[in-house]
Amino acid sequence: MTSLNLTLTGAEVLLPDDGVTPAELSLAEGVIQTDRTERRVDLTGYLVLPGIIDLHGDGFERHIAPRRGAMKQMDEGILSVEAELAANGITTAVLAQFHSWEGGVRGPEFAGQVFDAIASVRDRVVTDLLPQLRFETHMLDDYADLPDRIAAWQVPYIVFNDHLPHERLAQGRTPPRLTGQALKAGRSPEKHLEMLKSMHARRDEVTPALDALCAALTKQGVRMGSHDDATAQTRAQWRARGAHIAEFPETLEAAEAACAAGDRIILGSPNVVRGGSHKGNVSALDLIAMGLCDALASDYHYPSPRRAALMLAKTGLLDLAGAWALVSSGPARVLGLRDRGTLAPGQRADLVILDADTHRVSATLAGGRVSYMSGDIAARFVG
Repeated sequence: MTSLNLTLTGAEVLLPDDGVTPAELSLAEGVIQTDRTERRVDLTGYLVLPGIIDLHGDGFERHIAPRRGAMKQMDEGILSVEAELAANGITTAVLAQFHSWEGGVRGPEFAGQVFDAIASVRDRVVTDLLPQLRFETHMLDDYADLPDRIAAWQVPYIVFNDHLPHERLAQGRTPPRLTGQALKAGRSPEKHLEMLKSMHARRDEVTPALDALCAALTKQGVRMGSHDDATAQTRAQWRARGAHIAEFPETLEAAEAACAAGDRIILGSPNVVRGGSHKGNVSALDLIAMGLCDALASDYHYPSPRRAALMLAKTGLLDLAGAWALVSSGPARVLGLRDRGTLAPGQRADLVILDADTHRVSATLAGGRVSYMSGDIAARFVG
């Protein structure tokens, strides 16, 4: 795929040192340039921003399995995911795939198919797709070969979850949604419940197993994070294992503990757009106001990063530069991606172009290549 060689003129551009300002932006060889190019495109009436880097999203599940039992051709599903990502201004996307006892699209076998599909389409997509493994910590029988499987899948980033309904199981009560979960996993409700009880009974084995697993993954250079931390103690335990990313902390206590230790905090942009957590956890807006957020992620809804950043700017909680940093340069720092996140010379030409009035996505470029373009702006580029 050929990258564009041109200079964008007439637009308002978010620059790293100047904020949003009228400026020209030159692209060539897939990166931002200092010198003007011969070809120019007038983008008067548009806003040019760094491309969105989505640190964590599982909204792709509906593309690869639109309904139970109806699995698409996997690579075609990933290609349709990219189309949605690009239409929402996302130029780098972390696809968060479960490795869970829940089975179905979240089961271990399906995870391998997803990661293979991501690898198979990498040369056919413009958006940078990065795989992430979401591992359920009580799947003790899967620990032994997990480092080798992660290496084979080329997964650079793992996040640890524990979604077992421990309280219900400890009380001897049937967990909610048991029958639906069992059907998705292809098990009878009785077998599914027995499996949950068995994992819960072995909970004391999890801590030493995690210590050993994280040590092995650290040696492999795998980036690690925890999910839904509720206490400062929990965050400290994960930090001790080398997991320095706190995804969606549930409480102010956990977020403050992460910040005080220099860990990175990722919050869900749907939480911002909704004005609060749908599960009753701490409000992302409150944490952002307190400076306890390094990045916003799509979580389950790809339009939300753009909408959240624009909402933060509109309400005055942050200026546009600060709000957009939560979906661009902030995520780049979390992932250690030094070549993107701002529109500085030498950076990847990852950018999203918004209509200045409606703030709808008009075009998205990743590495200087068009991944999405719609409406009147297309005529400006073609003409």
